[in-house]
Amino acid sequence: MNKNIFYTLILLISVSICSLFIGVAKMDILSIHSWSEGQWNIFWLSRLPRLLSILMAGAGMSIAGLIMQQLTQNRFVSPTTAGTMDFAMLGIVIAMILFAESSLFMKLSVAFIVTFMGSLLFMKILERIRMKDIIFVPLVGIMLGSVVSGVAIFFALKFNLMQSITGWLQGDFSMMTKGRYELLFITLPLIAVAYFFASKFTIVGMGESFAQNLGVSYKQVVFIGLMIVSIIASTIILTVGIIPFLGLIIPNIVSIFHGDNIKTTLPLTALYGSLFILIADILGRVLVAPYEISISLMVGSIGSAIFLVLLFRQQKHEQQ
Repeated sequence: MNKNIFYTLILLISVSICSLFIGVAKMDILSIHSWSEGQWNIFWLSRLPRLLSILMAGAGMSIAGLIMQQLTQNRFVSPTTAGTMDFAMLGIVIAMILFAESSLFMKLSVAFIVTFMGSLLFMKILERIRMKDIIFVPLVGIMLGSVVSGVAIFFALKFNLMQSITGWLQGDFSMMTKGRYELLFITLPLIAVAYFFASKFTIVGMGESFAQNLGVSYKQVVFIGLMIVSIIASTIILTVGIIPFLGLIIPNIVSIFHGDNIKTTLPLTALYGSLFILIADILGRVLVAPYEISISLMVGSIGSAIFLVLLFRQQKHEQQ
């Protein structure tokens, strides 16, 4: 095992153990042998599901961002800046209108279809525009997302669903209890598939001509990549809510310190994503205890600051 992966994994496990014993209910690890039935119920029904959902959401969203950056050949493209999250939200609204009494899986299916079609639309728009500046491309995605978000909110208001989708507009792990987080397990096989196609994603990131010269089907790999991103984004938004900037900052941080070979950096991206969101969640629980700051606000605040640092770093690098 790569030493960077090993050390990151050890740190992640340590922080995860700490996370299990942070909350309103006092649960001391030293007195675990004398816990009451109520404390054990809190542990199994709330604390552990919350931890698992944090780890899977952090890894999944970071991997989705990494794939998007490779497919678009742009470090500032992610589910947040490509309209992916907004299309997923529109899909959820459509599912609630057409299939109000349907299962969560049906809502996920509709959200996936809309998100996937939206991702294809974004890629088609990129093919049409001539100026593929590293800053201009994500701006196109943000503008597209704003239009889609406006449409989603319009239909939500028209069909009196605004209150229902408010929870999805703000990512929150406080409601992740047994029976409400299991859908996130879908992200695990998708991460495995992403690792299987890692080398092809790297080749596609070099451009369509380069991929064709090496015998790699560019459109097929893009199709698979967008499917992985769409399912992961839809699942996380439907379960947890919107977590902004995570898919943008984590792949960039990993790239800065560990290079651009996806086969090597994909496991680190997943671990860094889980670790980052876990630390943000812990901070959200302790800063205003016994109340909580939503994970979308924590990650959005930290992520926007890191985004600006990366932006200025890129501009400085281009000037040199």
